Amino acid sequence: MAILVNEDTRVIIQGATGKQGSFHTQRMMEYGVKVAGGVTPGKGGQEIHGVPIFDTVSEAKRKTRVNASMIMIPAPGVLSAALEAIENKIPLVVIITEFVPFHDMLVIRRVAQTEGIRVIGPNTFGVISPGKSQIGIMPGFIYSAGNIGIIARSGTLTHEIASNLKYKGMGQSTCVGIGGDPVKGSDFIDILKLFRDDDETESIIMVGEIGGANEEMAAVYIRETAYPKRITAFIAGSTAPAEKRMGHAGAIISGGLGTADSKVKSLEAAGVTVARTLEEVLELAKAQI
Repeated sequence: MAILVNEDTRVIIQGATGKQGSFHTQRMMEYGVKVAGGVTPGKGGQEIHGVPIFDTVSEAKRKTRVNASMIMIPAPGVLSAALEAIENKIPLVVIITEFVPFHDMLVIRRVAQTEGIRVIGPNTFGVISPGKSQIGIMPGFIYSAGNIGIIARSGTLTHEIASNLKYKGMGQSTCVGIGGDPVKGSDFIDILKLFRDDDETESIIMVGEIGGANEEMAAVYIRETAYPKRITAFIAGSTAPAEKRMGHAGAIISGGLGTADSKVKSLEAAGVTVARTLEEVLELAKAQI
């Protein structure tokens, strides 16, 4: 079954006429994604790669059978774009954009939770169910279909792990980038809940990193619910200095909190197998099958 995206996913691209939006619209279509349309205010009636452009999400929804949106616009416009998608009851909203203002994401998350809308991101590579569909900027060819679910804060590490899994003959059910910013639409726990009920997912790889308490909170959830599926984890940033941001806005150790060591200890105490290297991730994942 996979989670979030599948063969029935029909997506609109908010920002499809921009340089990056146009490029990734074409890439997604080449992967076989059903791109129903694009949304750019003032450019309704145009086409890009044969895809119709609409002025509003409301118009796009009315004229297509859309059930997901990908947002690829400059950060200052993300709040209004996301709220427009949420208000029009688009079930899944994936925010690729990074540097979304902190307060804007707090508003987006609160409204989405109230309306029952799933938001992924911001600052994410997206979501892919290999061989079925993808919403995002990942190189789809390095992923392969299988029974391992991946949840990650880092896109680059996910791509490397997925590529190596494919080389070793292991595939993925769905890979979800929850994003690298401090405030996210969905966190590890949200996606773990989805994977728990997915028949196609037999084991899970969590790719965490320093900063915040997402991994520690996930460990509490895993322990308290006696999580039924096997989990392998990897925490990036074990050598990172305190008070220095490492790549993502959320990847910073502050006040002694959010260290790799604290995350590893929390996960291991919850029964999660934690790899110390990317090579070990593959070995442990294979042993979990």
